[in-house]
Amino acid sequence: MGRFARAGAMVCALAVTASVALTGCGPDPQKPAFVGGGPSGAPETGVAAPVGDRASGAPAPNGGTVPVSPADGATNRPVSTEIAAGTPDVKITDVKLTSADGKPVAGTARTDGSSWVPAAPLKYGTRYTATVTGTAAAGQVTGTSTFTTMKKPKSLIGSGLYLFDDKTYGVAMPVVTEFSPGIPKKDRAAVQKRMFVQTDPPQPGAWHWVSNGTQAYYRGAEYWTPGTKLTVRIALEGIPLSNGKYGNVDRRASAKIGRAFEMKVENATKQMTVSENGQVVKTLPVSLGKKSTPSSSGTMVVMEKKEATVFDTRDDPDPANRYVTDIDFAQRLTWGGEYIHAAPWSVQHQGRRNVSHGCVNVSMDNARWLFQKTLVGDPITITGTERQLAAGNGWTAWSLSWAEFVKGSALPVPDGGEGATLAL
Repeated sequence: MGRFARAGAMVCALAVTASVALTGCGPDPQKPAFVGGGPSGAPETGVAAPVGDRASGAPAPNGGTVPVSPADGATNRPVSTEIAAGTPDVKITDVKLTSADGKPVAGTARTDGSSWVPAAPLKYGTRYTATVTGTAAAGQVTGTSTFTTMKKPKSLIGSGLYLFDDKTYGVAMPVVTEFSPGIPKKDRAAVQKRMFVQTDPPQPGAWHWVSNGTQAYYRGAEYWTPGTKLTVRIALEGIPLSNGKYGNVDRRASAKIGRAFEMKVENATKQMTVSENGQVVKTLPVSLGKKSTPSSSGTMVVMEKKEATVFDTRDDPDPANRYVTDIDFAQRLTWGGEYIHAAPWSVQHQGRRNVSHGCVNVSMDNARWLFQKTLVGDPITITGTERQLAAGNGWTAWSLSWAEFVKGSALPVPDGGEGATLAL
């Protein structure tokens, strides 16, 4: 066990960070402390969802004019508002949106044509005019609406995105979003509809919420194809929630997936098998957690890498687990403090018996070799230990089967996953 603190963990493409107290080889998960986000204040009165005002009854007329959502004359609309037809059977093909000063607003229609999403949040307290073109069963229809957005609210959530622009990640890297406080269950579908992921080449995926709503993961049914480009927009600024809070900011990131690199550890043999692009490249001895502090069995991903750090567990409730130790080549696997790291003091036990406080101990040479090879997002699967990986203890998107994973989505998931819902 050990603790090292860091500021600015790999969070938020737009400079918001989630800093956490990092405990090495600790027995229990820790919830990440959240730093950043928006100002807080008295809750504002909730407003309708981003795409409101759509009629649920009459179909579009046979050509001609249709009502628009937001309705003409609507006020106090959230800046996350999307533009849609006021009747449900119209597929949006084009929207011209301009602010009161005549400046055009860029945007894109959803792939299903249900609405048009501005490329950036609308401005607070601003009047807009939308001209909508769409298709219905009888042909092309159009409509126009002028509406006004709300003033900036005072009570905002905090949010984070664990993805950096222009970085390369491992094939198991999930898209990880974080919220403080957690998103209420009744709001998750609306929030999820505003979280967009595009992959090139296309690979269907799905979102999964942890039970308290503080994190959501996006992954495919299988690991990403090496070389995939991930483009992400978490478009939450201004989205109204049922607890009186609003989304704080839109976040974007574009990153690349590198080569296929995978680590598998078997407790029975106390060996780690390392594969790259489907070929075994090295097998090395390990020592896992002893019975009183076992390592977690399950599939984890490398979350962070520190070439040199200090594990400090002097606040552990068990005096036997308190120490301060210099650590080389530390690679975080869980929030609870499990790492791969160099442990020259346990070389004689590696491959023979478990003596750690939950970490994967390897020799200095092997730790250095691994550290030079791995990327954040590379998977490691540990099997046969006394403890199963707890959901949410790290980026646990791969600790569930695909069938179990999709059950955590707030929206229905097509067989095999859903493709991009918006071109980014």
